[in-house]
Amino acid sequence: MKIPGREVLEKIYGEFDVSGARYEKLAEKFESLFHRDDAEFFTAPGRTEIVGNHTDHNGGKILAASIDMDTIGAAASNTTGVITIISEGYSKPIVVDLKNLADAPKEQGSVSLVAGMAEAVQSMGYRVGGFDAYVSTEVIPSAGVSSSASFEMLVCAILNYFYNENRMTYAEYARIGQYAENHFWNKASGLMDQMACAAGGAILLDFSDGVKCEKRAFSFSDYGYELVIVNTGKGHADLSAEYSSIPNEMKAVAAELGVSLLCESSKAALMEKLPEIRKKLGNDRAILRALHFYTENERVEEIDAAIAAGDKDAILAVLTASGNSSWKWLQNCHVATAHEEQSICMALALTEMFLKEIGDGACRIHGGGFAGVIMAAVPKERVEEYKAYIGRLVGEENVHPMNIRQTGAVHVE
Repeated sequence: MKIPGREVLEKIYGEFDVSGARYEKLAEKFESLFHRDDAEFFTAPGRTEIVGNHTDHNGGKILAASIDMDTIGAAASNTTGVITIISEGYSKPIVVDLKNLADAPKEQGSVSLVAGMAEAVQSMGYRVGGFDAYVSTEVIPSAGVSSSASFEMLVCAILNYFYNENRMTYAEYARIGQYAENHFWNKASGLMDQMACAAGGAILLDFSDGVKCEKRAFSFSDYGYELVIVNTGKGHADLSAEYSSIPNEMKAVAAELGVSLLCESSKAALMEKLPEIRKKLGNDRAILRALHFYTENERVEEIDAAIAAGDKDAILAVLTASGNSSWKWLQNCHVATAHEEQSICMALALTEMFLKEIGDGACRIHGGGFAGVIMAAVPKERVEEYKAYIGRLVGEENVHPMNIRQTGAVHVE
């Protein structure tokens, strides 16, 4: 089984030695586990949200991107009608019998996701079939870079290549992943994670009327920065109520504006009715979150214009403003009822101090918030210094420099 060539891997990863070794190991494991040597190779990246924190669920806008951490797989089709996926580090295979999707378990992790995706593919009029796969990932779990969406998009790429002549679009990939999470995992996810993992590069998303996706020519490295993701050490498992409160409160304000989602009204309408809405709801945080939604949409437009103009200072300023709005208005940097634990706020405060000292860069909450990770745009020449600095708080092994990659979820030729 021949691994992808140097030219192909250098195009995806910017290097060959490390990536080539990963694919060599992948091929060896596939052969030893499945006793066949006819696998094809696939890759799907993780993602980062640049600006647009908690806007998608109310029809907002987001600038997001794929990152250079990815999930890779060696896979070969079979005629058994069974999908078997073995993941590095997990002893139990994922096994889905396509003839018995109705009996597939719900809310049981990856096996539920794969079954849900197979059902979604069929419901869209595409074909599904069995395959054997060995999968390895570098996408950090529980770190806001969408390890689950990366895995989902990898499975979509496999099904698209083997059974659908690559006719499925990235938007359909995203809906397939969303369907699986909504109906087989009982997770109220949107489409941002899947779209950013599927498409590759930076993308401007608009959810006001379905989902519109436009590519943008942007990378932090173009401006002399690295994107650094800092895992503050607390996961997301017990925070469902906190996450749900954000869209629910925004929709409560939307209802007072006579609409279902905030995108269907305007900041001006909210400002006009603000006193009476405040009195009726009795929830200032809900109104602040709605104001965050409207101003965050404006910031997405501002950073898009700054990218078009190549204006580095404006890009950093919008990143900073977005982070401040999430911290002060959206209020998703710590749990209000557990004020003693503020790992996100601590990491942001220390990062702000570092960036002020060097006079450059930006930082903000990353992803859902309340716990998990922050992101920072740090000058390349100061990354190791920042890693050691913030590593004193979280451990250097939890500080991850990365960049935007241009290749999405694909079959590796």
